[in-house]
Amino acid sequence: MRLETARLVIRSLTLADEHAFIEMASDGSLHEIFGDCSRCHEWMGDWLREAMQLEAEGDPHRAYLAFAIERRADGRTIGSVGTSYYEDMGRVGITYFLGAQYRGQGYMAEAVRAFVRHVFAEYGVDALFATAAQRNVASCRTLERAGFELTDTRPYRDMFDEVAELSNFYELRRGALSSRMRNG
Repeated sequence: MRLETARLVIRSLTLADEHAFIEMASDGSLHEIFGDCSRCHEWMGDWLREAMQLEAEGDPHRAYLAFAIERRADGRTIGSVGTSYYEDMGRVGITYFLGAQYRGQGYMAEAVRAFVRHVFAEYGVDALFATAAQRNVASCRTLERAGFELTDTRPYRDMFDEVAELSNFYELRRGALSSRMRNG
């Protein structure tokens, strides 16, 4: 898969992404998705192989789909965007992370906007779901800028969370896609 935006390329993962992902794990960027990443270097290659296999299967309802985000200007891998199936809610959700040094530049909202269009077009998903810890203001803002609507706020314990945390729940429906996305 390959999508291009003004500044980014969203593409299939390769084993060459291992170093960049381990680097982002060391800056804490993967914590909310993978939990403690102090040993990510031991399993990152296996995770990349699994993610590549799941992409080949092409079913966002099975487990997850993950893709690399790279900057067009220099080809540097700066993060990831994908889907995850929330078994506890029976819904396909969007997941993402961005290396710490690339935050605050609008990259993630740009990637999410392009990626959700792809998910709706390619996988027959009618709605995407997202959660973000309420304290993670940047992630909440990213979702809102990408067109997601806040639907609920309540304690939630995600897969790698030790305790439930006050979280915002968001949704973006296929029919609301164009009217809800904004650049700001």
